[in-house]
Amino acid sequence: MLRTHSCGDLRPEHIGKTVTLSGWVQKARNKGFIVWVDLRDRYGITQLVFDEERSPKEVFEKAQSLGREFVIQVRGEVIERESKNPQMPTGAVEILVQELNLLNASETPPFTIEDESDGGEELRMQYRYLDLRRNPMREKLIHRHRVAIQVRNYLSDLDFIEVETPYLIKSTPEGARDFVVPSRMNSGQFYALPQSPQTFKQLLMVGGMDRYFQIVKCFRDEDLRADRQPEFTQIDCEMAFVDQEDILQTFEGLTKHLIEKTTGTTVDDFPRMTYAEAMKTYGNDKPDIRFGMTFGEINDLAQNKGFQVFDQQELVVGIAVPGGASYSRKEIDGWIDWVKRPQVGAKGMVWVKCLEDGTYKSSVDKFFESSDLEQWAKRMNAQAGDALFILGGPAHETRTQLSALRMELGNRLGLRKADEFAPLWVVDFPLLEWDEESQRYHAMHHPFTAPKPEHLEMLKDQPGEVCANAYDLVLNGNEIGGGSIRIHDADLQSQMFDLLGFSKEEAQAQFGFLMGAFQYGAPPHGGIAFGLDRLVAILGGDESIRDYIAFPKNNSGRDVMIDAPAPLDQEQLNELYLNIQTED
Repeated sequence: MLRTHSCGDLRPEHIGKTVTLSGWVQKARNKGFIVWVDLRDRYGITQLVFDEERSPKEVFEKAQSLGREFVIQVRGEVIERESKNPQMPTGAVEILVQELNLLNASETPPFTIEDESDGGEELRMQYRYLDLRRNPMREKLIHRHRVAIQVRNYLSDLDFIEVETPYLIKSTPEGARDFVVPSRMNSGQFYALPQSPQTFKQLLMVGGMDRYFQIVKCFRDEDLRADRQPEFTQIDCEMAFVDQEDILQTFEGLTKHLIEKTTGTTVDDFPRMTYAEAMKTYGNDKPDIRFGMTFGEINDLAQNKGFQVFDQQELVVGIAVPGGASYSRKEIDGWIDWVKRPQVGAKGMVWVKCLEDGTYKSSVDKFFESSDLEQWAKRMNAQAGDALFILGGPAHETRTQLSALRMELGNRLGLRKADEFAPLWVVDFPLLEWDEESQRYHAMHHPFTAPKPEHLEMLKDQPGEVCANAYDLVLNGNEIGGGSIRIHDADLQSQMFDLLGFSKEEAQAQFGFLMGAFQYGAPPHGGIAFGLDRLVAILGGDESIRDYIAFPKNNSGRDVMIDAPAPLDQEQLNELYLNIQTED
C-alpha cells in the first residue's frame, strides 16, 4: 500500500505517529523557509509541513517545486497544528514531512479543482476526470451509489430478483427512435439498443420469476433537449399476480424509504390525482404540488361581456400570484413578454391586482366591473395583495402555457424548495391518443398497457374514451416513475395492435414472440420504471441530472471528452456492409 491512512483520517489521537499519505496537491504556500501543502484524496485534505530546519534538506528542496495536482507520497510525523482550522475534520493536526516521493507531475489544470470551480459546464465535461476530483462532484456520485444500494436492499428484502436483460435486441417502430447496431455476421441486419426492457420483463413474468428488478441502461435516439441524455438509467420493476393497488403500495413504500434514508425527511401517504384533474388544475400531468397557484377557469365569468379577446377563446384560465399586487407595471410587462416568448407561445396576458383595500385594478378595467374581477379572484382563490395572471386560447395550448408560467413564478418566488418533497400518483391516463398527422391512434404509454377493466367494453366503439390501467409517480413537478398493469391475454393484445394500426403480419413480425408466450399461461402482471438519474438529482436537491452522471453527454448528445460519436474508417464500414464513403 502506498498509504497507511487517507487524507481524511488523521485526528489529535494520531499525534506522535509516523504515517504515510498519498494524494494530489490541492495547493502549496511557500514562505521561503517553510512550505505548506494541502494534500487531497477522495476522503479529505491534510496539511503537510516542509520545514527548512526540521525536514531533510533534499525533501525541503523538492517541496519548492510542487504544483497543483501533482501526485505525491509523503511520510512523516503527525504533529499538532498551531493555527487550527475548525472547518476541516483534519484541521487540528498536520504532517511534518520527512520523505517525499513524486509519483506523477501534472500540467496546470484548465480550471480550478475546488468546490466553486471557474470552469464552464462544457469545459468541465471535456475534462470530466478532473471535474470528478472536486468535492461536489464526488459527493453527488457517492449519493447516487447510496440511492442504488438502498434500492437493491429494499427490493431484495421484498423477494425481488435482479435479472439482466439483453442490450442487443430487435428494433420496433413504436415510440421513440432506436439506436441501431449493424450486425457484421448477418449482412444488412441490425440490432437495436433497448429503450426499456419492457417485453423481456413481461417474459420473465411468464417464466415464473414473479418479482423482478434491474438497474439498467436504456437508450433513446430522440431530439435532444436540455438536461436529457441519449442514454439513461432506469430502476425497472415487474410483479406477477398483482393489481394496480399492489403496485402503488409497493413502490410508494420504496419511494418513502429512499426519501427518508437519503434526506432524513419523512413524507405522508402520497395523494392521488386523475390525469384529467391534473390537466384541469395544473395544466400538466406532472404537477408540482409544493405550492398553490391552482388554475381557475373563468369562461362562464369572463365571456360575453364585450371583450372579444376572451369571447373568441376556447378556454380562459388564470392563477393567483402571491404578493403580485405589489408588482410595478414594468415587472408585469416583463411577465407578459415572458409568456409571449416562442418557447411559451402565448399571444398576451391579462392581469388584475387585488389591492389591500378590497378594490381591483386591471388591464381590462374598461370591459369589466369590479364585481366581475371579484368573482375571478374568488375562482382563483386569490387574497388581498395578490395578482391574477390570465391567459386565453385553445384549451390544451393555454393550459400548457399557464403551467409554464406557474412553474417559472414558483421558481422566482422561492416556492419550489429543494429540501421539501411532495410526491403524488397521477392515475387514469387515456389509453390512446389520436394523431391527426397519421390519422390513427397511438398508445399514450406503450402497446402493452391494459385498459381499466371497467372500460374493456368501450374499446370497440369508443376507444378514445378508454382509460389505461396506468400510473405515474411525480415528485416535485418531475415524473420520476411510470408504469401500468400489462395486457396478459393474447386476444386483447391482438385487439390493441389492431387499434394502433398494426396489420396482423406486422404485429406477428414485431411482437410474435410475446404473443406466442401469452399462449402458455401468462399470469396477470404489472410494473413500473423509475428514472434513476432524475430521482437521484431530486433527492440531492437539484433538478439537473448531468452532475449525477459520471460521464454525461452534452445538449447535442456528444461526449466531448472522448469526442463521440465519431466516423468509422472505410474498412470497418465495409465489414458492416454499410455503403457509406468516408472522406479522405
